[in-house]
Parts: sequence; C-alpha cells; structure tokens
Amino acid sequence: MSEATQVNEVRASHLLVETEAELEQCRQEIENGTPFAEVAQRVSRCPSGERGGDLGFFTRGKMVPEFEQAAFRLPVGQISDPIKTQFGYHLLVVTEQK
Repeated sequence: MSEATQVNEVRASHLLVETEAELEQCRQEIENGTPFAEVAQRVSRCPSGERGGDLGFFTRGKMVPEFEQAAFRLPVGQISDPIKTQFGYHLLVVTEQK
C-alpha cells in the first residue's frame, strides 16, 4: 500500500461475547441475514452494543493489539474471523476507512 493510500483511521463495529461457541452462533445468525448491529445490540458484553457495536473512528494504538491488527487489515464490510483478546471473543466489521 502506498503512503498516499495508507489507512490512518477506521470506523468499526464489533460484538463481544465470552465464548467461541457464542461467537459462532452470532456469526451464523449474521450470515443467515440478521443485521450485524441487531446481533451486537442483543448479545454484546461491550457498552458499544447499545449502539449496535459502533466504536466510531479510531487510530492505531487505541485498541488492544489483536483487535487493532484485524481492524486495519480487514476490508470495509467484511466480517472478521474470531478475535480473542483479554476481554473475550470479538467479531468485527470495518464500516469506513480514512
């Protein structure tokens, strides 16, 4: 990626659950057509769940490393593979890049 097209900020939504099994249930629901925001609002243990998982824009260095790496690699609109952090298991979708 050239410097001119380097992504400096991403806007992402996520959901956070305790177990990988819960995460897989969420992924199946989303893949079967339930909107990501609806699932996040219902199941996420993160306060952002109230906003459908929306974390707003963030720059590098603002999130835990595992989460940040996924957020800055993921194409807009694609749902991440499971991300394990000290907080639990996340699904992530990048909604915008700057």
